[in-house]
Amino acid sequence: MFQNFVEENILGDGATLFVRHAGPRDAPPLVLLHGYPQTSAMWHGVAPILADSYQVVCPDLRGYGRSEKPASDPTHSPYSKRAMAKDIIAVMNHLGHEKFLIGAHDRGARVAHRLALDHPDHVEAMVLLDIAPTREMFAETSATFAHTYWHWFFLAQPQPLPEKAIAADPEGFWKLKCINQARGENPFSDEALEEYLAAFKDQDTIHSSCEDYRAAASIDIEHDNADRGKKLGMPLLVLWAKFGVIEKCFKALDLWRLRADRVEGEAIDATHYMAEEIPIDIAKRMSDFFRLNTKYITEIT
Repeated sequence: MFQNFVEENILGDGATLFVRHAGPRDAPPLVLLHGYPQTSAMWHGVAPILADSYQVVCPDLRGYGRSEKPASDPTHSPYSKRAMAKDIIAVMNHLGHEKFLIGAHDRGARVAHRLALDHPDHVEAMVLLDIAPTREMFAETSATFAHTYWHWFFLAQPQPLPEKAIAADPEGFWKLKCINQARGENPFSDEALEEYLAAFKDQDTIHSSCEDYRAAASIDIEHDNADRGKKLGMPLLVLWAKFGVIEKCFKALDLWRLRADRVEGEAIDATHYMAEEIPIDIAKRMSDFFRLNTKYITEIT
């Protein structure tokens, strides 16, 4: 995976992140943010394609993979999307990128949303995969949503309930959650799956990822409420799985238009793990959108 990518540890804003990056030095910068319970390895099919035309940066979010897992606190603020977003700003600044594009999935897309709200001058355009805004998803929770996305409510339970339950069989939990979310199929390459499972067996990773969900159910919503009325101004493409909870339970474009001024998107023929199921299509959709909606003229070769 990630042939010709540099791997290094880069200090974020309070946490050191493991980062993979590659691409022409004169190309526009693009950061790709992964979801739960994965690592930057989820971009192994997408990133090498985009690296022909972009400076692609793939970090492990704080608390995940090979990145640092700082201690949390009773407010869960070290795992707020605001704190995670500050890491990404610091990493991109370290690599010389003041303004950049974002492609993000799942939890990473929630980090991207907060990053664009807090630091709009740093974001040229974004593509977000398979989410609706966090606050609105909680506000519109139904029995169907809670049944399908049970992990949202389980992982946000007070410590140590989810940690102890997951630690009893981390691999079994990981596969139960992820393969069920892919309609019972396994869309993961052997190498990526090996990386995911190795990372998730670490007790600190289990705890940190629970803190991510606790933050989402508490301090992240507080931050959203404080920003009520504030909307994203950069171009935004949202793609969601035709065979997933966003399509089943929410009107994604309507919800995103409450939070952003320039939104387009659609459901696509995939499950939640679309970047690994249809990487060529995802890479092309990202590149086409960025080419048409930013000052950069780029193509996939």
